[in-house]
Amino acid sequence: MKFDRIALSATGCAAALLLSACGGEKGGSPAPAPAPAPTSAPASSPATSGTVPVSNADATAPGSELKVGDRAVVPFKYGNDKAGTIAITVKSIELGPKDDLAAYGDKAKGMTPVYIRMTVENVGGTDLTYSTVRLRAVGPDGKGTGVIITGETPKCQSETAKKDFKTVGATYETCELQAVRDGGEVGGATYGDGDGYKDDPIMWKK
Repeated sequence: MKFDRIALSATGCAAALLLSACGGEKGGSPAPAPAPAPTSAPASSPATSGTVPVSNADATAPGSELKVGDRAVVPFKYGNDKAGTIAITVKSIELGPKDDLAAYGDKAKGMTPVYIRMTVENVGGTDLTYSTVRLRAVGPDGKGTGVIITGETPKCQSETAKKDFKTVGATYETCELQAVRDGGEVGGATYGDGDGYKDDPIMWKK
């Protein structure tokens, strides 16, 4: 828990070396028959180590509009050394009571919390342990709420991927804390990380 705060198509070009045996000179010793060329063993299949290839065609297109409960598949990078493909399913987007932000003191004055609950799945099977996923709340017009807040509350715990989040199908659940101005409404949540999504995020409508 946090408390504050991405085929080479190989054409079969195995070159066969052709050897021609020439007879020896007249009167000479017959040339020994060439040894049969060794038979090439079939190339072994690359080890998958529990990973599956995921093409761009499998990813949810930037700018897609989804509904709460829908699943989006996206390329994912975390830090400098972790990359793969994940699926995000937004389970709910809801306003919380203002009292939930009491621990933030005056920093949260005039704010109402927004809780975005989601399930994150490892689709590609690469090592994405201890990574985190960020979503942002938007208003009914699809624009930002004008409020920035990070952290968590007792009712919205922000989780990171666990140490087993490195196999196909591994999942974890988390909650993203966002906020709107008092009296405002939340219209949905967006994913805008990674190439292609920063300028044209995926949006789940409430």
